[in-house]
Amino acid sequence: MPVPQRVVSLLPSATEILFAVGAGGDVVAVTHECDHPSEGVARLPRVTASALPTEGATSRDIDTHIRRARHEGSSIYNLDETALAALRPDLIVTQELCEVCAVAYAQVQQAVRQLPGDVPVISLEPETLDDICATVVAVGEATGRERQASSVEASMRERLGVIASLAPPEPRPRVACIEWTDPMFAAGHWVPEMVTLAGGTDPLGTSGLPSTDLPWERVLESQPEVMVLMPCGLSLDQTLGVAHEVTSRPGFGDLPCARSGRVIAVDGSSFFNRPGPRIVAGLEILAAAARALPGGMLPRGAAWVGSTS
Repeated sequence: MPVPQRVVSLLPSATEILFAVGAGGDVVAVTHECDHPSEGVARLPRVTASALPTEGATSRDIDTHIRRARHEGSSIYNLDETALAALRPDLIVTQELCEVCAVAYAQVQQAVRQLPGDVPVISLEPETLDDICATVVAVGEATGRERQASSVEASMRERLGVIASLAPPEPRPRVACIEWTDPMFAAGHWVPEMVTLAGGTDPLGTSGLPSTDLPWERVLESQPEVMVLMPCGLSLDQTLGVAHEVTSRPGFGDLPCARSGRVIAVDGSSFFNRPGPRIVAGLEILAAAARALPGGMLPRGAAWVGSTS
């Protein structure tokens, strides 16, 4: 199979992986959400757009729109099929894991059927940290960058192992990871596993399973000692802007995390929601939140801030 030279990435994490394994020069288009590496993606055309309301929309407005779209069978993303065809891709990288996170796989299949020839499509569906590392290898194999991908994967696994080895056996604080603020969702998939490696326990999410609706009563019952706000797709500044949707709820001030000031806002879009190489930096942030670690952590203000309450 010839090495692809015109790759279209329809997933931000895939874009990051492509650049990490040395295939960034072969990428000819990305999504409207692809922002890393900034210098690499700045030159690239975008073949998707969001159909979600943005101006003045609250977290609940966005959730309502998503639920309505899914009920009606419509997409929350637009894929420019004309632009895609004009780019003449010889490889498309996408996903089937979550229709909220990126263009739906069915949309991609429909667009590919309109393209001349047989354009390969690889779909990334990681649910755990091990899966994330495996997707790096898969992208490397698909782009002829096996050696570089193996090196990236090995580095990721080594860093994950080092952070996990520093976690004290006890005490392990209860860490609540909030993936959406109104209505509330508990983070799933790889995040509960990250909490464990960081030295905590996740009383709300389940490793390997999707994020779930989270009644406020469950949060109160779990009495988290640390709370991490990581709304899907939001930057640190955006997360700070919606933090009140959690911190203003009745009984919040009585939670252990609020009393101790261990309520953390993070750049979830960059370090937790995207299953790519920077997930390791997300683990470093969690480790810093769950316990005091010397050095190596991303500085406050760059990717996370504390005491949002």
